Amino acid sequence: MFQCTIHRAVNTEGIGLHTGVHTHLRFLPAPPDTGIVFRRVDLDNFAIEAHGQNVARVSYATSLMKQSVLLSTTEHLLAATYSCGIDNVFIDIDNIEIPILDGSAEPFMQLLDQAGIRRLRRKRRFLKVLKPVEVVEDGRRIGIYPADEFRVRCYVDFPHPLVGQQEVEMVVNPENFRQILSRARTFCFESDIEPLRAMGLIRGGSLENAIVLTKDGVMNGPLRYFDEFGRHKALDLIGDLALVGLPLLGRVEARKAGHSLHTQLVSRLLADRAAWEITTSDPQAHENSPATPETATAAD
Repeated sequence: MFQCTIHRAVNTEGIGLHTGVHTHLRFLPAPPDTGIVFRRVDLDNFAIEAHGQNVARVSYATSLMKQSVLLSTTEHLLAATYSCGIDNVFIDIDNIEIPILDGSAEPFMQLLDQAGIRRLRRKRRFLKVLKPVEVVEDGRRIGIYPADEFRVRCYVDFPHPLVGQQEVEMVVNPENFRQILSRARTFCFESDIEPLRAMGLIRGGSLENAIVLTKDGVMNGPLRYFDEFGRHKALDLIGDLALVGLPLLGRVEARKAGHSLHTQLVSRLLADRAAWEITTSDPQAHENSPATPETATAAD
C-alpha cells in the first residue's frame, strides 16, 4: 500500500536493437511521487518521464520524446520495472536507445533483484478504470475495462508453424511476471530482416538478442517456452501500459495488437477523464477486510 523505489544503484550496458549504439544504463533510487524518469546524462541529465504524453513514435518499438530529445525501445525495461511495483526510480542513460540485452526482460529483473526494493512513507496511488475504453483498427483491437486488479489477456496469430494462435492471460504481479513472461524474447522473421535493415532498423540485432524464425522453423533455438511469441507480446503490452504513469486497476484485452494500438489505448484512456479515477487503495489488499466498499476506496 506504500510507494516503492530501489534500495541501491545498479548498472548495466549493452547494444541498442535498432540503432546499434552502445549504451550505459544506471538505476537510482528516487523520492516519492517521482514516477519512472529517464535522464539523458549525455544531455545534461535531461529528464524524460515514462508517461503517455511523451510517446514519440511506435512501429517496431516504443519511443519517447520530450522537447526533441528521443529515447527508444523502452518497453522491456518498463515491463520489468512496472511489474515489480517500482513506483519511483531514476534511470540514467548516455545514449538514444535502451540496451536490448538478451531480448527479454529477465536481465532487467536481475538488476532489480540486485538493487533491492525500499518502501517509502507515502501511499501508493492507483489509476482505477471506471468504464471501457477501446481502440479498433484493421481487424486488431485492444480495450481496457473496470477491474479490481491489473489483468492482461493477449492474443496473437501469425501464419507460421511454430506460432499460429497463442493466448496469454494473467494477473500482473511480480511473481507472475517473473515466472510467466520475463524470459520471453523478442522475435522476427528471417524474411523481414533485410527490409528492416533497409529502413535503418535492427542495426544491433543478432542471434543473441532475438529469436529468428525461418520459413518453417527457428534459426537459433531452442525456444524458452512453446508459446514464447505470445508471452513476449504480453510482455510488450505491459511495458507500453506502464506509460499510464501509475499502477493500473483494470483488465486489458489485446487481440493481434502491437505497440501502436497499445500506446493509442494509453493516450485515449488518459484523455478521457471520466474513464478513470486516482485512488490510494488497492481493493485486492482489502479482500479479507470487513471494510465496506465505501471505506475500502478513497479518492485522492
